[in-house]
Amino acid sequence: MPLRFGWATMGRTGPGAVTRLRPASTPATMIPTEPIGSIPRPPELVAAIRGGAGPAELAPLLEQAVRATVAAFEATGAPVISDGEQAKLENFWSYPVHGAPNTAPDGFRIPLLDSEGGARHRMPRLTHGPFRYGCYADQYLRAARRHATQPVKQAIISPSALSLLYPPDGLPDYPREQFLEDLVREHETEIRRCLEAGAHKVQVDFAEGPLAMRLDPSGALLASFVHLNNMALSRFSDAERSLIGLHVSAAGISAPGGSVDYAELLPALFEIRAGSFYIALAGQPEPERVLRIARDYARPYQRVFVGVTDPANPAVESAQQVRDRVLLAASYLGPQRLGTTDDAGFAPFFDDAGVGRATAFAKVRARVEGTRLAAVLLEGAA
Repeated sequence: MPLRFGWATMGRTGPGAVTRLRPASTPATMIPTEPIGSIPRPPELVAAIRGGAGPAELAPLLEQAVRATVAAFEATGAPVISDGEQAKLENFWSYPVHGAPNTAPDGFRIPLLDSEGGARHRMPRLTHGPFRYGCYADQYLRAARRHATQPVKQAIISPSALSLLYPPDGLPDYPREQFLEDLVREHETEIRRCLEAGAHKVQVDFAEGPLAMRLDPSGALLASFVHLNNMALSRFSDAERSLIGLHVSAAGISAPGGSVDYAELLPALFEIRAGSFYIALAGQPEPERVLRIARDYARPYQRVFVGVTDPANPAVESAQQVRDRVLLAASYLGPQRLGTTDDAGFAPFFDDAGVGRATAFAKVRARVEGTRLAAVLLEGAA
């Protein structure tokens, strides 16, 4: 049985005791901690995008936003940071084809409510082939690394999410099979470009997983998404896959169209051949059920990063609250295969304002400090 940390044990290590346990150096029981990605954009950047500012006007605002976000991330003490997705001018889902000439704006509705009262974003619709990315995420990574002193991870969208660009009725002279071949090649190219640019980790956002469960309770659509992502990952070596993670958020689980049990999605998730997984925990009603499923289905080579802060809740977690969540997760998964993260990004769409920038960074600081406190206790128990 795994080592369990009961509430009585944690009660004996109150705030005073935890402070006295602070080590002079990093504990040997190192628990990695990474962000999911997005941080709310500065108001002036949001206003400029809404106002239809052109590239020349946006460029200095984007540069300033990335520089400020990197500095604020590093000020939290985070050992791994991101650029906060400041330059994804529309959303995290369809940024590679934003403004592409062979798309129309009336595509698939993204089933995630935004921060402006419930209006939903749409994907573009592919009008003709061939499919090509308009931009690759390594450009965001390179911009962030110019200002960063800490390792930078890069979030990208999954090929299965982008597969929804293709119209259900098909396209003349551009069959779906050719589209999928082009899509997988472009996804592979993006990952390789990010790794070559020095990404600490490339995180693939599997946002469409809950959607597949809603649209097709039989699981066939979800299985097809898993297969498509594995087609792409099969192009990488084991060493390369160890630098590729997969994130699935609980955001939008209860969006219109029926609710989905997040925990029931996890067994299929762990069939994807990524080296790391980022799963929601802090905002889940049954966190121990999520942990049991992760323990039973994650493969030995897969590290599980559990969410210890909830971006959907504006209340900032304490470091002690985070610590206790980490200890609970370690009792199921063990410290050696455990990492910590946030349940989701803080602003997946450019105009999200559910939480402010200060709140987001306060939650990041709590995640970093709470993870460190848990590592100290786990080191002492070992």
